[in-house]
Amino acid sequence: MTTTPFGRMVTAMVTPMKPDGSIDYEGVARLANHLVDNGHDGLVVNGTTGESATTTDEENVETVRAVVDAVGDRCAVTAGVGTNDTAHSVRAAKALAAVGADAVLVVTPYYNKPTQVGIVEHFKAVVGATDLPAMAYDIPGRTGTPLASDTIRELAKIDQMLAVKDAKGDFFEATKLMNETDLLWYSGDDVSNLIWLSLGAVGLVSVVGHVAGNEFRAMIDAVDAGDMTRARELHTRLIPAIDALMNTSQGAIMAKAAMADKGVIDSDFIRLPLLPATDDMRARLRGGLSESGLL
Repeated sequence: MTTTPFGRMVTAMVTPMKPDGSIDYEGVARLANHLVDNGHDGLVVNGTTGESATTTDEENVETVRAVVDAVGDRCAVTAGVGTNDTAHSVRAAKALAAVGADAVLVVTPYYNKPTQVGIVEHFKAVVGATDLPAMAYDIPGRTGTPLASDTIRELAKIDQMLAVKDAKGDFFEATKLMNETDLLWYSGDDVSNLIWLSLGAVGLVSVVGHVAGNEFRAMIDAVDAGDMTRARELHTRLIPAIDALMNTSQGAIMAKAAMADKGVIDSDFIRLPLLPATDDMRARLRGGLSESGLL
């Protein structure tokens, strides 16, 4: 079995909120316990799915604190600390390490469109702000800037930089980098989970894991055991659920709707510019989950 400081079945948690828009910290703890009770050995808190773009630094600290208090002895807690402001990210990393995060997730700086050299220096500064292990998040569809292969090779030289969450999907290039470096690879796109695992990824950082943690855990175990028939069966079974969560609207919107429908969280409130799922979206969601045997 592969060991990793981030866990292997990891979900990027939504951040439960009350109908007035404030964060429901009791709901945060309840959701974290639900996920760990259902296949997870790792959680990402304050990631994109957690609405990091619209939560405050103070809220992020209290959210990580709530998750650590609830499940920190049962799973790895990785805190999202990446922004497009290096100094801000450094402060965030220090603050979230101080409340018990086990690791940090650092996204490529967005909007600024930095050079690849600037990206490396950004990662060095943020990762060096604490002694925690770090995961780089490569998602050019959101950041506007992919991590070049030579940049990833440079990141691999940073002692605490141990992993990549890949939502870029250049599978052949990634296999070269897995072979050349000691970086642990994670699927950052639920549509491609089985592909990544079959190519040597150690785990998943999922959105669909909100509803399919046990099933994805079984997929990881099947790939570990060399049972690709079983892994493909699980993938095929989960196609309707993945499609419903990831292709109906936006991941955080649909994951909140699913957790609210299941009674795990009390409200699917989501902050603007995102809007809660419509009735039609919820109907499609329930259909997909039902077809995948998740209701």
